[in-house]
Amino acid sequence: QVQLVESGGGLVRPGGSLRLSCAASAMTYGMGWYRQSPGKQRELVAGLTSTGMVWYADAVLDRFNIMRDHAPNMMYLDMSGLKSEDTAVYFCTASDRRPYGGDYWGQGTQVTVAS
Repeated sequence: QVQLVESGGGLVRPGGSLRLSCAASAMTYGMGWYRQSPGKQRELVAGLTSTGMVWYADAVLDRFNIMRDHAPNMMYLDMSGLKSEDTAVYFCTASDRRPYGGDYWGQGTQVTVAS
């Protein structure tokens, strides 16, 4: 079982920036960030693998950047040009087999974009 702990959420103005962090108890093959807004399904925002694959949702392409450090086991999501529609709870996820997580989940961190 891999433990994941997110941090870094908060309130930010439109156009602003924020960094989310995810601390993992062990290294896994795939990791990713999902988000969920009220009344909507949880969606994959960005993901990466230990072999170098990276993926972004069209809605965040060129605004978000996902990265990973192996020592310690950390994953980050740098978000810039934030919009009100980016408001959601963001979840860190990981998997030993799937490319962008989905087996282990963090508790989520709230990101609110508002003026």
